[in-house]
Amino acid sequence: MELGLFVEPQVGGSYARLVELARWAEENGLDAFARSDHYLNGDSSAHTTEALTALAGVAAETSTIRLATLVSPITFHHPSVMAKAATTIDEISNGRFTLGVGTGWMESEHDAFGLDLPPLRERFDRLSEALAYLRVVFGGGGSVQGEYYSLDAPSVAPTGSSGLKIVVGGTGMRKTPTLAGRYADEYNMFVADAATLTQRIDVMRQSAVEAGRNPDDILISTAGPGLVYEDEAAHREALTERGAKRDLSPDEYSAFLDERHVPHGIPDRAHEAIQRLAEIGVGRYYVQEVSALEEIDLDRMELVFAALRGA
Repeated sequence: MELGLFVEPQVGGSYARLVELARWAEENGLDAFARSDHYLNGDSSAHTTEALTALAGVAAETSTIRLATLVSPITFHHPSVMAKAATTIDEISNGRFTLGVGTGWMESEHDAFGLDLPPLRERFDRLSEALAYLRVVFGGGGSVQGEYYSLDAPSVAPTGSSGLKIVVGGTGMRKTPTLAGRYADEYNMFVADAATLTQRIDVMRQSAVEAGRNPDDILISTAGPGLVYEDEAAHREALTERGAKRDLSPDEYSAFLDERHVPHGIPDRAHEAIQRLAEIGVGRYYVQEVSALEEIDLDRMELVFAALRGA
């Protein structure tokens, strides 16, 4: 199982801290470092850097770890801008960039910045066209004629290297996995129960076959917490505190986490969740940290990732 660290800079965090976290992830042997692409967190005014610009800088400050957005909304970026940013980061990183692409969803940030948030059906139509557009640009240019986006550029440079990837992520049961099977190198979901994960994976794989692609070439990834503790007493305390927020007892909350394959508990138990995800077909797990970047405890992260590795 590959492992990644996924951070949320819209909660607050400087570019310098983003670089520090990416370097930490690289030095500790993680496979990927990902960040969200949001302009603010709800109605807050937390220090929020722009995702693609920031990852271009991180690419220059690292050398081996894969970098990704999870995910960049098509409501923020015309596909031409996405494509040029991605191929530039691909060049800076020597083929270590994965561009995440999604529909966009947070109404408050669109309102705050004066960005249109079309109805969901239109956003999915736009996403489908944008993914086709990106593939053409990454391949060196060509023609795309869609309802929303068009391209007439027989030759585009730089082209994407073999290391430039696309990740399609979302919570939908049909449209998102269908688009992932058709266009993505990686299909990303948040943690979910086995039936939900299996159904989405089946849709993705069938879509890939219908598109003439090998579904085994598409990496399946999930993102969620890493709730690892050194002893059962600390684990129980966390279950009590977190469960109370959902009106669940510690045992009920533990069952809730188990059903969704969230790694939790002492290291051996946490590793079991990763093993169950691997059996379903998941190839990478992103530990999602929703704290402000400066508040992320790297000592705790060492414990978490050691457990997930089974060390």
